[in-house]
This record gives sequence, structure tokens and C-alpha cells, in this order.
Amino acid sequence: MQTARPNLFTRDDTFFGVCQGLGEDLGIHPNLLRIPLAALLLWNPVVVLGLYLGLGLLVAFTRWISPDPIPAATPQAALPAAAEPDSRPEEMAMAA
Repeated sequence: MQTARPNLFTRDDTFFGVCQGLGEDLGIHPNLLRIPLAALLLWNPVVVLGLYLGLGLLVAFTRWISPDPIPAATPQAALPAAAEPDSRPEEMAMAA
């Protein structure tokens, strides 16, 4: 059974979910994007906010094109019996 994932843009714990979405798309932890973003925000806020909004549009577009980029993990119990390795040792033919 798949668990429902909330929309990145409507969650309470993110601000548009831009770093979270980029982290999921790139396969990195979102904090590796949030820390440089915060540091750059102190240096040049106008450019960084423009970049953040542009990246937000990019994340929205990628979510529109591919709504679920991360496939759900298949639990071991849901695998068919044929996929499990055979635990019985194979019998060897006897030489005459």
C-alpha cells in the first residue's frame, strides 16, 4: 500500500518546498541546498529571491510533468514466491 505524499507547495513545514523538491530530483539532502541559499540571501537578497522563485517554477513544472518521481518501495512480503531464492539444495546426479 502506498502512503499519500502531501504536495510540496501546500505543506506547513516548507516555504514552497523548492529545496525539498530539488533535493528529491537531484538525489541530495535538501539541507545541502538550504544552507547556501541562506548564506547567499544575506549577500544579495534580490538576486537570491529571484533565483528561488525561478527554481520554484522549475520544481512546479517538473511536478506537473512527472507527478511522482520517486517510486514506492516494494516490501519484501509483497514479492511473489517465484522471486524468492530456493532454499533447498539441488540434488546432484549420481555417476554410474
